[in-house]
Amino acid sequence: MNSSGEKKKRHAGLKVLIVIAVLVFLFLCLIGFITDFLWFKELDYVSVFLTKLLTQLKIGIPTFIVVTFLAYVYLKFLKRGYFKKVVSDEVTDHRRLNIISWSLAGIYGAITTFFAVKKLWFLLLQFVNSTGFDKKDPLYNIDISFYVFKLDFIEEANQLLIVLLIAFALLTVIYYSVLLSVRTPQIFERVSDDAKEDSGASEENAQSSGYGGGTAGGQFGGFDNINDMFGKFAKSFQNGGKSPFQKTAKPKKQFDHSNLKLLISIAEKQLIIVGVLFFLMVGVNFFLKQYDLLFGSTGAVYGAGFTDVMVTLWVYRIIMGLSVLAAIGFAVGITKKKFKPAAIAPIAMLIVGAVGVGGALVVQNLVVTPDEINKESKYLERNIEYTQSAYGLNEVDMKGFEANQNLTSQDIANNSDTISNIRINDYAPAKTFYNQTQSIRQYYTFNDVDVDRYMINGDYTQTFLSAREIDEEKISDTWLNKHLKYTHGYGVTLSRVDKITSSGQPDMLIDSIPPVSRVDEINIKRPEIYFGELTSNYALVNTSEDEFDYPDGNSNKYARYEGDAGIKLNPINRLMFAIREHSLKTLVSGNIKSDSKILINRKISERVKEIMPYLSYDKDPYMVTENGKLYWIIDAYTHTANYPYSEPYNDETRTNYIRNSIKVVIDAYNGNTDYYIVDDTDPIAQTFKKIYPDLFKDLDKMPQEIKAHIRYPNMLLDIQASVYQRYHMNDVKVFYQNEDLWQISSEIYGTKEQAMTPNYYIMKLPGENGAEFVNSIPFTPKDKKNLTGLLVARNDGDNYGKLVLYQMPKSKIVYGPMQVEAQIDQNTEISKEFSLWNSSGSSYSRGNMFVVPIEDSLLYIEPVYLEATNSSIPEVKRVIVAYGDQIAYESTLAEALNSLFGEGSAHESPGSEEASGDTDTSAGGSDASLSQTEIITRAQEAFDNAQKAQQDGDWAKYGEYLKELDKYLNMLSE
Repeated sequence: MNSSGEKKKRHAGLKVLIVIAVLVFLFLCLIGFITDFLWFKELDYVSVFLTKLLTQLKIGIPTFIVVTFLAYVYLKFLKRGYFKKVVSDEVTDHRRLNIISWSLAGIYGAITTFFAVKKLWFLLLQFVNSTGFDKKDPLYNIDISFYVFKLDFIEEANQLLIVLLIAFALLTVIYYSVLLSVRTPQIFERVSDDAKEDSGASEENAQSSGYGGGTAGGQFGGFDNINDMFGKFAKSFQNGGKSPFQKTAKPKKQFDHSNLKLLISIAEKQLIIVGVLFFLMVGVNFFLKQYDLLFGSTGAVYGAGFTDVMVTLWVYRIIMGLSVLAAIGFAVGITKKKFKPAAIAPIAMLIVGAVGVGGALVVQNLVVTPDEINKESKYLERNIEYTQSAYGLNEVDMKGFEANQNLTSQDIANNSDTISNIRINDYAPAKTFYNQTQSIRQYYTFNDVDVDRYMINGDYTQTFLSAREIDEEKISDTWLNKHLKYTHGYGVTLSRVDKITSSGQPDMLIDSIPPVSRVDEINIKRPEIYFGELTSNYALVNTSEDEFDYPDGNSNKYARYEGDAGIKLNPINRLMFAIREHSLKTLVSGNIKSDSKILINRKISERVKEIMPYLSYDKDPYMVTENGKLYWIIDAYTHTANYPYSEPYNDETRTNYIRNSIKVVIDAYNGNTDYYIVDDTDPIAQTFKKIYPDLFKDLDKMPQEIKAHIRYPNMLLDIQASVYQRYHMNDVKVFYQNEDLWQISSEIYGTKEQAMTPNYYIMKLPGENGAEFVNSIPFTPKDKKNLTGLLVARNDGDNYGKLVLYQMPKSKIVYGPMQVEAQIDQNTEISKEFSLWNSSGSSYSRGNMFVVPIEDSLLYIEPVYLEATNSSIPEVKRVIVAYGDQIAYESTLAEALNSLFGEGSAHESPGSEEASGDTDTSAGGSDASLSQTEIITRAQEAFDNAQKAQQDGDWAKYGEYLKELDKYLNMLSE
């Protein structure tokens, strides 16, 4: 009894240990799922997180139940047919066989469910929630939404069915193997040893049995038969032997061909099912292949061309019909035990396929190529129309631009909003300057410099803004420093793009720690950056350890996180995140309290992908500041490779449709991540909104302050420009001959030639009333240097996203960027100074070339940077302005313009200190750093003001203006 009780206890203890081990294993497997759920809950996106899970459950549970049940029923039919036809003496364990049947059916159902859930869940959601494009393909007359949202689902389902068909055949074979093992058929005839002995008696009697007896074979003739030599001894080891050491052998078996045929006939129905399904699947595959013709390229056309439509498509259709006949013929052939009906259609399919491939080559080379323009004309029209539509190029507003050379001083003055926002500072030098002068401490870094626009003391101004983040590679490598102490960056820098100090550096509007603003409209109250481009580490906040806030002289300031972000670290959460982050310290640290929180997914590029991985994201997020807070904006793109007749934008991608329909706004302090649809005409964005209604918001829900900072992304304009190089041509013959092929202009950047990229400006476009924020990129004819067009994307208000092409007249030559660069190289004054700088140990570099339309004329502007050998900060040293054949090369943009168009045409932009009321400035607006042109201009203004005050009888003002005039006259005489 004691022994029995101890065994029961041991068994009970073992069961408990097994249960605990299983629970622990499940807990460890679910940690990623649970912690992700907690994170989505923190963001208030639980519905987004559950969409995938619920959809997979909606697909998986019914699929598993139905497929498993049907598979079990199928196996039951196999079993019934097998037992009905097969005779066996063996006793079958039906209970065990039933368990095996359910197990195999369950495995088959699980495989089906796994692939269906993994491959089809999001495709199914797109299929169900598809939004129409209201545009049909020209070949099959089907709405484009079918190709974008439904075709992938159908093709994946087709591939899944092929896999399941193979698994189905394998299941059948396995189950028959099981049936053979539990109920072995009598497919062999039993043959006794006596019969074998009788059959061999005549042979045995014909041989000699004595030693040395034999035939006329000589003295060794008696050894010709080994059995004669070892006769009786050998028999004792053979089945017919009578050895007392050997049991009576079982009768031998040999094939009974009639029973074997019976066994094969049992699987006849299953063979027919598999064969029929196989041929039908071949037909479905070719049915789907006909749609792929819309996304391929044959000859001059992208999409289905003449050969595709007249030959390949009909080959596919014939093979589809033959596949149905092949399925019927296979069923008939197997049923009637005849090979010919089963083989005719498959052979015909192979012949048709081979003839089709050869025929397509013949037609393409002998019929189409000699008369390609006429044969492909209709299809080229489709190619042009649908490619333009896919990239939004069908709505480009084309405007003629005279490119005259009649600008006056008054024209320059009337376009002061444009002139005062020309970016003479460059990104790389500005970034270097920020990191050299504004990092404050070695662990701070400015990762990127972004261009934007703000109201600066009442003026619409283009600016550089950069976030000061902590470089996690530069802080001491301790767990406490990385996760509790150095948790956030601090503040931003802001400077005008057009203004430099007397030393050629960006003129700061916001700098220092804490941020010091010289801008009336901007006052940063929440400068901490907990979510940024460099914040890869998780952060633990509200701990007993104070967080480093910012350096204050020789000491540091500390703070506590006061935001809403983070997941509470109760004991269970603390354990899970310790396992998730592979950090034992998170579990055992005494600094973590009951109200401590963990911030995860803080790197914004990874954060947005975790939330919505089905969008593509711009690699250049940019920061904005409004209402005293800091926000990140990331451009998100919808795209597809299934837009009929549309050519991919380069050879490295299949994408042939793209829209920047979504802007993602991230609070740098609280981590709130909001997705806004800015293009409600994009069907892909609208479909995503149907799938995730709680994630995507309409544009009118975006705060107006943030909306004022959305930009048309350079990445999208660059893609559109690359496509537009060819697809601006609408005439089929011109398009086919590439008669008017364009290319994106080149420039000298640094000291090397490169293709230009889009640049942002604030400018008054020709024919418009006021200045606005735009980005543009110029075109030249292929392999030529003259300017042919300027593609402009508008960014402000209701004009956001509108494209305008300013086309140069073909009747005259308009200099392009590289022709202007050549003029610069040939200018003796400029070349002389460049050589002097190089010989003195310094190095010069040229900034971006800016193509600026003023009225109906063009200005080319290019800054020049100088970097001394003992300095790592490039300085803006000169500004080049080209107008027609004239070139000005001066220290400032205003001086260059004044030298071209006369004194008083342009004025220096006010410096930061002057803008805030301080007259002691080094930005070029102070008395000490005014150029001669500026002094003359101000003297003239003082004289005019004095005259007006005299007329008004305001003698006090009259006296002030006379003193001011006297001051400027004295400065001129010095």
